[in-house]
Amino acid sequence: MRAPIFQLDSSTTTRFAGNPAAVVVLEQFLPKVSLQAIAAENNLAETAFLVTDGAEHHLRWFTPVVEVKLCGHPTLATAAVVMERLEPTREEVVFQSLSGPLAVRRSGSRYVMDFPARPSDRVTAPAGLAEALGAVPVEVHLNSFNYLALFESAEVVRILHAQPRSEEISQNQAGGLLQLLTCPDKH
Repeated sequence: MRAPIFQLDSSTTTRFAGNPAAVVVLEQFLPKVSLQAIAAENNLAETAFLVTDGAEHHLRWFTPVVEVKLCGHPTLATAAVVMERLEPTREEVVFQSLSGPLAVRRSGSRYVMDFPARPSDRVTAPAGLAEALGAVPVEVHLNSFNYLALFESAEVVRILHAQPRSEEISQNQAGGLLQLLTCPDKH
């Protein structure tokens, strides 16, 4: 079996910057173990798997170690693949996912997403979280899917993304992988 694979950097116009993601276009979803193996082989934060069935686009995301229910930057990357490579006249795409329908539309040379809100509550960081992340978060929040770790600057998050510890992080998760966010700079 052959399937096209695209590697894109989301949230940037600069080559080799932004958030890298792989997008694999399939005729139908493979068994979960196969999707997981492909994601592990890609070794990126996430690999998106796209299946088109008539007018519907179905989307799943895998890290190198687990399937996740929602992920932003590979959704943007998949929208770019659909609207720039597969269906270049399309202005909007709605992906069917484990988190429900996710709409992405073109806005000039950019893409705009409409994601579901997931309110979270501030919690005490679970044991081992700072060690798994490689830095101590300023705050930790929890929703029904993820821990949200907030850090003092974007630079801390860049360093953490450059040195991912997926195995350690996956052992300290709620229902999904940790999402790394920055606190607003206090200037």
